[in-house]
Amino acid sequence: MASLGYYVVLSALICFLFLFFLSTTVDNVLPWNWPLFGMLPTLLCHVHQIHDWATRVLCQARGTFLFKGPFFANMNMLVTVDPSNVHYIMNSNFLNFPKGPQFLKIFDVFGNTFINSDSDMWRNQRKLAQLKLSHPRFHRLLVKTTQDKVEKGLIKVLEHVSKQALVVDLQDLFQRLTFDTTCILVTGYDPGCLSIDLPHVPFAKAMDEVTEAIFIRHIVPESVWKFQRWVSIGHEKKLRNARKTLDHIIEKYISMKRDELISRVIKLNDEEEEGRDTTSSALTWFLWLVSTHPDIEEKIREELKSNIPTKEANKWRLFGIKEVRGLVWGKKLRSLK
Repeated sequence: MASLGYYVVLSALICFLFLFFLSTTVDNVLPWNWPLFGMLPTLLCHVHQIHDWATRVLCQARGTFLFKGPFFANMNMLVTVDPSNVHYIMNSNFLNFPKGPQFLKIFDVFGNTFINSDSDMWRNQRKLAQLKLSHPRFHRLLVKTTQDKVEKGLIKVLEHVSKQALVVDLQDLFQRLTFDTTCILVTGYDPGCLSIDLPHVPFAKAMDEVTEAIFIRHIVPESVWKFQRWVSIGHEKKLRNARKTLDHIIEKYISMKRDELISRVIKLNDEEEEGRDTTSSALTWFLWLVSTHPDIEEKIREELKSNIPTKEANKWRLFGIKEVRGLVWGKKLRSLK
């Protein structure tokens, strides 16, 4: 009986490897739904370029795709980037789509915060956050902080990179920009991550490791990542260390301005931390689109020039929000693939 069990395991392993390598040779955009293993072999083949692969799949599937995992792993996931679906789920009918206990397991690093909250707790935290974020004083502070950081931080770094003919990671620069801006808005303290020497940012590194570990939890069976957490190995070990780093840094900021921060961090920190990656990704994607569509780049330049007074036409200029609010070519660029 023992030998029979060995052959069963060996046969399953051989089948899995066969499907895995076969998936690398099949030039289909949509993943094949294999018996027993579902679409997992194809996903594992493309995990090193997951964003590009997911983009191709979702484009082929017109924005919404049902991923089928192995029958034994409870990994079936409905993925959508359709704006109408996102609005329906996240806004107009959010209460009909509770995150549930499985979500809390995967995102346990964020504790009982806005990201993990449901029903009444979510509604109360959302109202408090909206009240704060919609206040005119917050808007004025946001505009001033962002403009100062762009002018005195981002522009200086880009000028230095250009003069020295250096290669730089744009998304890293935008993450530094949004991280500095967020810290100023929440704590009143500028960590100075966006500077010419590009200092090491423990908080950013920890957030990246948290994001990666959460992603891994989505693509492997729950029993696997729970075992890794139990023995403290792999991405679960990185997640544990990253959590300690985040707790240490947040505690430091709270202690600097305790009376003012306790309420602000609890109500705002969840949304603003999440915005670090989404904002930097959006900015990076926008510049990539501009660089690959020179005809639209020229139209954006002409549109900006048309909003500059004649006497300032040959001067360097930082545009304000009101000046660019009515411009259209930057918005049109977002609809391109």
